Amino acid sequence: MKIHEYQACEMFKKAGMPVPKGRVATEVYEAVLIAEEIGFPVVLKSQVLVGGRGKAGGIKVVKNKAELEKVFGELRKLVIKGYPVEKIFVVGALDIKKEYYLAVTIDGANNDVVLIASAEGGVEIEEVAKTNPSAIKKYYLKGSRQLDQSRWAGFINEVFPSEDLREEGTKIFEKLLEVFFQNDCSLAEINPFVVDGQEKVYAADAKINLDDNALFRHEEFEKLRDLKYEDPDELEAKEKNLSFVKLEGNVGCIVNGAGLAMATMDIVNLCGGKPANFLDVGGSSNPEKVLNALKIILRNKDVKAILINIFGGITRCDDIANGIIKAKEQIELPVPLVVRLTGTNEKEAKEILAKKGITTFSTMRDAVNKVVELAK
Repeated sequence: MKIHEYQACEMFKKAGMPVPKGRVATEVYEAVLIAEEIGFPVVLKSQVLVGGRGKAGGIKVVKNKAELEKVFGELRKLVIKGYPVEKIFVVGALDIKKEYYLAVTIDGANNDVVLIASAEGGVEIEEVAKTNPSAIKKYYLKGSRQLDQSRWAGFINEVFPSEDLREEGTKIFEKLLEVFFQNDCSLAEINPFVVDGQEKVYAADAKINLDDNALFRHEEFEKLRDLKYEDPDELEAKEKNLSFVKLEGNVGCIVNGAGLAMATMDIVNLCGGKPANFLDVGGSSNPEKVLNALKIILRNKDVKAILINIFGGITRCDDIANGIIKAKEQIELPVPLVVRLTGTNEKEAKEILAKKGITTFSTMRDAVNKVVELAK
């Protein structure tokens, strides 16, 4: 779950990080009051949960009230990557001497939390990784939640040129780790981390991604959610206790178990098809789940065929079969349906489906070949 910069900035501020003064505004009169309270010049920062707002003209410095009123109106008319600008973060302008990049995130390949820093801040870190990868420094926690002082100096000394900055950088990383772990983040990022003309440091931009799987521990985060940036089908799937991610293919997939779902998508690709979604109905045998899954998948007009791939363990194949029959009775299925069932109550399930004229497959490869053929 992504949150807006002004919301992330509040988390940083609460953790004791130095951030520029500012508040969010939706109307020009609010922006004027904030700017007069802070003092000009100020920066107007469009709040959108997509990248590239700077290149799109979504960030502007204004020096007085007249400029603010003009620019605020222009920003409110902006649409950045399909999303209109509805909120603008008004913050004090900084006298920037040097910019750095600092972040804490998860390295899935190494199964660890990694701290990332670069002296080339203020730009897209992905571009730095391509053009100058040696400028990006990494420090792995190795399963800990704190900095290992025996290893820390080697990392921080490569990033900051002076002892004072190393001390400040260490304090900021400690605060970032506090924010990261206390809020179950998948990313806590400062870009840029700024040194101003008086050698003071600021988190001049704040970005936080929250782990959806941990939101049950943070009911207070629900109010931070901006629903217009979230896929309505994925939101409904969560409500129905389905794990669903929309993709760009034409083969709908309904599977039980995340591992089998991933393997199914891989085989669909291997056989020349493109999965339209990841959908795990989980270990429950509730037939209602199959009905809900089909309803969600069928909203995607790119779907040309649907594969139901079930390995019955906790999930009973006959309950899945009953769910398929229930779905066919309640909704129109405008695309072909391919069913593979194996495991608990497989025989009963195939008998249920056969009575309704639905052919089933016993092997995943045969079922995938068929659904890919039909989708074409």
